[in-house]
Amino acid sequence: MLTLIKNAHVFAPEDRGIVHLLVGAGRILWMGADLAEFGTMAAASTVDLEGRRLIPGIIDGHAHVTGGGGEAGFATRIPPVPIERFILAGVTGVVGVLGTDDTTRDTRSLVAQTLSLREQGMGAWCHTGGYHVPPVTFTGSVRDDIVFIDPIIGVGELALSDHRSSQPTLEELLRIASDVYVAGMIGAKAGIVHLHMGDGARGLDLVRRALETSELPARVFNPTHVNRRTSLFDEALELARKGCTIDITAYPDAEKGDGYGAADALQRYLGSGAPAARVTLSSDGGGCLPNFDAEGVMLDWDVGNPASLTDTLRTVLNDGVDLAEVLPAFTANVADLLRLRNRGRIAAGMIADLVVLDAAHGVSDVMLAGKWRLRDGVMS
Repeated sequence: MLTLIKNAHVFAPEDRGIVHLLVGAGRILWMGADLAEFGTMAAASTVDLEGRRLIPGIIDGHAHVTGGGGEAGFATRIPPVPIERFILAGVTGVVGVLGTDDTTRDTRSLVAQTLSLREQGMGAWCHTGGYHVPPVTFTGSVRDDIVFIDPIIGVGELALSDHRSSQPTLEELLRIASDVYVAGMIGAKAGIVHLHMGDGARGLDLVRRALETSELPARVFNPTHVNRRTSLFDEALELARKGCTIDITAYPDAEKGDGYGAADALQRYLGSGAPAARVTLSSDGGGCLPNFDAEGVMLDWDVGNPASLTDTLRTVLNDGVDLAEVLPAFTANVADLLRLRNRGRIAAGMIADLVVLDAAHGVSDVMLAGKWRLRDGVMS
């Protein structure tokens, strides 16, 4: 089935102006400004966007697709995130992670949920392991998990500077990172260690030491939640200048404790002079967002929502920032970090994961691999 999308203002993520696209077999087959180039082939359906903005589908690099939580008893376990919540948020690709609870949840169940999302049309991948050392794996080996299990692309979220972590040593971090790096080379995958950063005073010290004492490239280390404290964010900026890609969490509240809200953090990053390609945003969708007292007792909690990504995008655009400047952090930068070579951009040959924005910067339409799944705000 062929679909002709006419008069789309394409941000690919760069501003391409008004162009037309032919979609078929799940991919973008042709894109151009002159329909005469298209020829006489008849499309099964035609959609005229009348100048509305068309962007690549958002790639959420950190979501608890099996559900998170469980930090205050079994009744606090959060259920899996249904695909509809991702689609309504303009998310067309997601990376699943385990968090604190890598005991009652494991890599096998995470892979199963990832494959379930794939069967429903979503681009979906996952990491092996969770907060703790040694990592929970599928095969018994981090390296084998990444090389042989298709959806697994790295390790994460491995917790540092957090009272819930295994308090890993430098040697343990380096051993895991080296296995991940080599596995990524063998399997042609991302090969990253996705690092949960807690509120601890040590911050990113272990990552700095790992870079100073090993030959591993900086891109292997991918810290997330870096906007949860202002001092941690400053540390993360320095690591980005050294080659790490840092991940901002789109918390549902305007601020997270002493930290920065996601829209503020992204604008601060882009204004800092750090490499624009070294920042991403993720939702922590389905994850528990807890508030603990000094004894480690959870006082209250919220649940991460994929919609926080588009809420962040809307806030940044309402602040007057250009869409082409901020969009890579939601799309192309994520695809580059994860080595998803046919996603994150709009171009001929790419997977047709597309999102239409309305005048208020909200999501009106979503296409997953060439099939419309949201039209004018209604699921199809």
